[in-house]
Amino acid sequence: MNGQAERPEAEDITAADATTDEAQDGATDPVADAAAVTDVAELQAQVAENWQKYLRAAAELENVRKRAARDVENAHKYALERFAGELLAVRDSLEMGLAAGEDADVESLRQGKEATLKLLASVMERFGVEAIDPLGEPFDPALHEAMTMQPSHDLEPGSVLTVFQKGYALNGRLLRPARVVVAAAPDQENG
Repeated sequence: MNGQAERPEAEDITAADATTDEAQDGATDPVADAAAVTDVAELQAQVAENWQKYLRAAAELENVRKRAARDVENAHKYALERFAGELLAVRDSLEMGLAAGEDADVESLRQGKEATLKLLASVMERFGVEAIDPLGEPFDPALHEAMTMQPSHDLEPGSVLTVFQKGYALNGRLLRPARVVVAAAPDQENG
């Protein structure tokens, strides 16, 4: 009988284990539910924080755009401010020369004009404006404008014989080409 008595107990234990497993599968675990709720709350908090970061970044980007637009506008508006300030000294010199011109002799007028021209040249040099005076140099169509050609025994053909008007470049960029007369080969019949 001992064998039979043990057997029902073994069946009871197996049936109880099966019931417990079924109960666990069908019911929710309160600890797991609390963890899931906590995860959702953490995710919602993180979403809210990221949204606030996005809004701050978008506002900062808009402020940078406005600041850059204002800086560009001011750069266009006041780009020549320093240059114009330097030119005021040249204007003052010209005005003083005109005022003194009524009682001045020719030599003092000439000296005044030369001083004013030097002042203007120094202002232009400080701002990267350089004169192009190609007398005697080879003709360069990128920097010179040929007004005419003239036969010459003194210079090689294709060289600048005379400069009608100097050219100017700003930081290496051509503002105005030099207007020149280009030397041509002397006529064979005349030479």
